[in-house]
Amino acid sequence: MHACHGVLKQERTVGNDYVVNVSVDYPFEPALESDDVSDTLNYSLLAEIVKREMALPSNLLEHVAGRIARAVTSQFPLTESVTVDIRKIAPPFSADCDGAGVRIKI
Repeated sequence: MHACHGVLKQERTVGNDYVVNVSVDYPFEPALESDDVSDTLNYSLLAEIVKREMALPSNLLEHVAGRIARAVTSQFPLTESVTVDIRKIAPPFSADCDGAGVRIKI
């Protein structure tokens, strides 16, 4: 996904490509038996949270990850923990790497 995060003005103007992974520990047991979507996490809504928070520019990926995690726990109060991993594909520094990013768990 493309977003405009970073300390440098160019990053906030031009943006960069990111990979965002969110893992949620949630009480899925009711859905195992019921096969009813109301008994589980709404993955479409989870994706919308990520999309919405990634659209708000920030200097730090840590800040974006924190916003995503807090939004998930707010939207889904039964959440036991959430891990957010955000990786900037082409960070603006000279290094031979597959990107740079953060992973937080709350």
